[in-house]
Amino acid sequence: MTEAETIARWVEPGARVLDLGCGDGRLLRSLWETNRAPGYGVEIDDAHVLECLRNDVNVLQMDLEDGLAAFADQSFDVANLTETLQAIHRQEYVLKEMLRVGREAMVSFPNFGYWRARIQIALAGHMPVSKELPYEWYNTPNVHHCTLVDFEALCGKLGFRILERVVLTDGGTVATLPNLLGALAVYRVTS
Repeated sequence: MTEAETIARWVEPGARVLDLGCGDGRLLRSLWETNRAPGYGVEIDDAHVLECLRNDVNVLQMDLEDGLAAFADQSFDVANLTETLQAIHRQEYVLKEMLRVGREAMVSFPNFGYWRARIQIALAGHMPVSKELPYEWYNTPNVHHCTLVDFEALCGKLGFRILERVVLTDGGTVATLPNLLGALAVYRVTS
């Protein structure tokens, strides 16, 4: 199972979706095609906004860290943040805003507790570089790395309920020791 398949499984047909940090809009387009789920993307990067338009995706160019004041409370069924959590500065604020504008939030991020990342730090002595963390320490857009344990603690602090969690690695899903054996985490949460 992939990240996109996991999210598509969780999005009900016809659900209204807000995709934050939507990149080129591929996920939104896929959700429309598979689930008839209409949505909007939020993206700051000029090139990605243009790609969204080419992909026939509704997109607003704005910085999600400034808040989501453009959207009314509970105006979406799902607010989605895929592989962007680690690249923002104000995680708590953005997560709270997601659950203000959406009934549920879906969040994915590379797991910094993954065994390969640990090995690179412990044995090679350098910050990890992998498919999930493809940048060197000096050119990464990632400002906050976290593990599954860290994210779940933050959800507890914020009073969020974790509805579902899928942890992925190259070989599929991980059930045993997910914080150690999982490369990418996908969560479905609500307030």
